[in-house]
Amino acid sequence: MKYNYSDLAKMIDHSLLHPTMTDADLEAGCKLAAQYQVASVCIKPYAVKQAVEWLRGSGVLVGCVIGFPHGNSSTESKRYETELACKDGANEIDMVVNLGKALGSDWDYVEADVKAVCDEAHKHGAKVKVIFENDYLTNGGAGLSSDDFKRKLCEICERAGADWVKTSTGYGFVKQADGSYNYKGATEHDLALMRASCSPKVQVKAAGGVRDLDGLIKVRDLGGSRCGATATAAMMDEYRKREAAGTLEGSGGKIGSGGY
Repeated sequence: MKYNYSDLAKMIDHSLLHPTMTDADLEAGCKLAAQYQVASVCIKPYAVKQAVEWLRGSGVLVGCVIGFPHGNSSTESKRYETELACKDGANEIDMVVNLGKALGSDWDYVEADVKAVCDEAHKHGAKVKVIFENDYLTNGGAGLSSDDFKRKLCEICERAGADWVKTSTGYGFVKQADGSYNYKGATEHDLALMRASCSPKVQVKAAGGVRDLDGLIKVRDLGGSRCGATATAAMMDEYRKREAAGTLEGSGGKIGSGGY
């Protein structure tokens, strides 16, 4: 395999965001992240300070979501939430864009919203990932096709100072024809599109739909540098299993099947 354990583990932002997670669940998730030596945990704002303590000395960063999951908080709320998270010790910020403003062509608002968070985070030495929620963008908007809309968001986010652009929250459920709610999350098409729409200084993060080792490798092959995941243990245990069996070959994996 062209990627070693650390290459892949350090792509993972271990997700601890489900609304029912207790403090015990969050602590266990941080311990798992430290055990597998992933890049970071992505945790709720109120738990940042505690996560910093749980992960102290582990080399695993603490990331915090802002305006999550729908991006509809006021800009000042997002900025202040970022300030609090950074003061509590967050190294990375995952913010959600205001899609209603974007779909309504208020691009100046969108850019100012992202810039406010980026400026605040960077002041504290933290980096920012900006979430698009691509499942809501399959029909495009603001007079643009779906792909052109995502390209426009990439351009705005880069100009506003984003360090990453990110496909999804993992909670962007869309009503289906049968009345059920589901989502795809990251897709190969969107990852390739977003990578091509930013300069090399802006990285790309996948979220949702990546649930196994082959999917993680596919994200890497498509130019993604981070991947939100809850299936961390399954992914990296599979790596060790293949390593022990001498079967670390190419991936051929698929992504975009849903699930975070």
